[in-house]
Amino acid sequence: MSGRNDLVKGLGIYGATSVVAGTMIGTAIFVVPGIMVQHVGSPWRVMFVWIFAGILTLFGALGYAELGAALPEAGGEYVYLHRAYGPLAGFLYGWTQFFVAKTGSIAAIATGFMIYLGFFFPRLNNVLYETHPAGLTLRLTGLQLGAAALILLLSALNVLGVRRSGTVQTIFTASKLGVLALLVVLGLGLGRGSFGHFQMAVHSRAETGMISAFGLATVSALWAYDGWNNLSMVAGEVEAPQRNMPRALILGSLLVIVVYALTNFAYFYLLSPAEVAGTGTVAADAARRILGAAGGAFVAVGVMVSSFATLNGSILAGSRIPFAQARDGLFPQALAGVHPRFHTPAVAIAAQAVVAGALALSGQYEALFTKVIFSEWLFYALVTVGVFVLRRRRPDLPRPYRTWGFPLVPGVFVILAGLLLTNTFFERRSDSLWGLVLMATGVPAYYLWKLWRRKKGPQPGW
Repeated sequence: MSGRNDLVKGLGIYGATSVVAGTMIGTAIFVVPGIMVQHVGSPWRVMFVWIFAGILTLFGALGYAELGAALPEAGGEYVYLHRAYGPLAGFLYGWTQFFVAKTGSIAAIATGFMIYLGFFFPRLNNVLYETHPAGLTLRLTGLQLGAAALILLLSALNVLGVRRSGTVQTIFTASKLGVLALLVVLGLGLGRGSFGHFQMAVHSRAETGMISAFGLATVSALWAYDGWNNLSMVAGEVEAPQRNMPRALILGSLLVIVVYALTNFAYFYLLSPAEVAGTGTVAADAARRILGAAGGAFVAVGVMVSSFATLNGSILAGSRIPFAQARDGLFPQALAGVHPRFHTPAVAIAAQAVVAGALALSGQYEALFTKVIFSEWLFYALVTVGVFVLRRRRPDLPRPYRTWGFPLVPGVFVILAGLLLTNTFFERRSDSLWGLVLMATGVPAYYLWKLWRRKKGPQPGW
């Protein structure tokens, strides 16, 4: 694997922490508490799930911190998997991320931003074009066009330099934290709720047992925590990565755990469990309780600010995966290009924008993305196992930071991830199988790529 890195180290500790927290705090915190209380029944159980999922996330981040400090290269998990298991594992990860997972996530986040922008501009929901080929209904709305345009806009910003992107990330992460802090302070300070709500409960969906329901609620919480791994993808652009990577991963994860716990406490103080379980817009309902009719606008702005920062962070991080793969000869060489003036992986950013924009325009990204959640956590587990693998295979590798609590902490993460994957497979078998199939399509693609390279002969940089 090449050690080349022509990218600028433009992310300091604040920018790096903002990438962690900013990509973790998205739209889920405004939505999933209702789903979680439906599964487990009571506010205190929901709070326990948030803390449990947060600790699980922190354990994962501690393992990633060791790998990020030891291998501070662009590409993150792709680099770790490549080093630990070989090029096929790295290729499968990059294949899944580039064609479905990361690009689908970018499309989903951009569309979420446009949906809430539609609160102020309802005409965005209008259908601009519709056709019915072979009995299928294909339509294009202002929301889809707007989502694709937003992806292109932020991708262009990312081409202009990592420092600019890092500054935007820091500003919008601070803004979203301000929105959530205001919701918590006003919610708990105005006295318009009741602590008696924490003694109430609703009938849970525990037909298959409380352990299964707890697992499903944890999946919802982990969706809200997802994104903690994004910093590893831009490790090659972090200043003093041996010091700042571990600090940013740990500080960012702890910050989000605290923010989520306080926000959910405010939700259940303002709303009863039945009210939370009966709505898909818990944040809007809580805001209306304290701000009246203006609450809807307040939450709409909050979600837009939150999703904007998450989208920027996802574009910044995701583009480094195809860049790193191309640098190692596992993707088209053009994707390894670095802009001569801005020192950013401009071609990889543009390629990612094209795929994500196409998914946003197609309207099919959500159907694809829900099917790769299983493979996402499979990769998280494999990367963490890589901590053990690399300690055995590469004991000489410099490790400025060693995982706190090794081997217990990463071991617990792998075991719990395995239990979560098992529960998800049995409870969401169709989506899990589809996720594995989508990932497996990368196997023939890998060998076809190797065959094509052999026939084409050695190329510059391969």
